[in-house]
Amino acid sequence: MATETYSITTKRALYKRRNLWSGILFGLGLVAFIDEAVFHQILHWHHFYDKSTTSIGLISDGLFHAFSWFATIGGLFLFADLKRKGALLLKRWWGGLLLGAGIFQLYDGIIQHKLMGIHQIRYVDNVFIYDLIWNVFAAIMIIIGILLLKHNQGKPNVSGTNHHEL
Repeated sequence: MATETYSITTKRALYKRRNLWSGILFGLGLVAFIDEAVFHQILHWHHFYDKSTTSIGLISDGLFHAFSWFATIGGLFLFADLKRKGALLLKRWWGGLLLGAGIFQLYDGIIQHKLMGIHQIRYVDNVFIYDLIWNVFAAIMIIIGILLLKHNQGKPNVSGTNHHEL
């Protein structure tokens, strides 16, 4: 009996982590995709790597786009598996999505824009307001994501699951 209880507890912990990581991957990929599509392609504000030629910038955008789709698709595969197993915790998943999106955006805004200087959000005289909005929005997503995760008390359904399904 103790083994069965431990097994269910272990499965629940695993499913909670999978919900979190599915959301994080999807959120990271979604925000990276929006960044690349809107700011790189539609508005032409910058490329992923702006310290070289336009051709290199376009290649870097393509690699960045591929990365965003791998993360998005990975998150969706985990989401589908959780849904199939009846272990989807939507509130936890949304918390992970906002956390992943916010962390990516804050990393981009601080590390890539300022510390590495590989590109700016926009090349204008007063970029401060753009940076401020970018990073504040990232922080808001992180805070909401953490609050959703902190207040999530749901337990994934583990009835009928076998060890080989994990």
